[in-house]
Amino acid sequence: QVQLVESGGGLVQAGASLGLSCAASGNIDIVIYMRWYRQAPGQQRELVATIDTHGTTNYPNSVKGRFTITRDDVKNTVSLQMNSLKPDDTAVYYCNARSRDRNFWGQGTQVTVSS
Repeated sequence: QVQLVESGGGLVQAGASLGLSCAASGNIDIVIYMRWYRQAPGQQRELVATIDTHGTTNYPNSVKGRFTITRDDVKNTVSLQMNSLKPDDTAVYYCNARSRDRNFWGQGTQVTVSS
């Protein structure tokens, strides 16, 4: 099992920056990918950032150039730095850990961007 706890959400104005953090604990050696997802009301959960064990990152076009995912393997944390935020970025953001055959999720943290 892997336990994930997110922090850092909040209310910001459009154009501002915000950082999210995810603390991982448990059997973290099984984790291959760490990801951030988001889900806006009435919409499907959307992948916004991925980082693997080598530090390779991937982003969808909707956030590329604005969001940055990093990992600290000493502190067992994964962070998401979000810049130039837009109202469309408003959602609950979830930390995800993917092993070979399982997904683990955090409880989510709300990010609200006002126009």
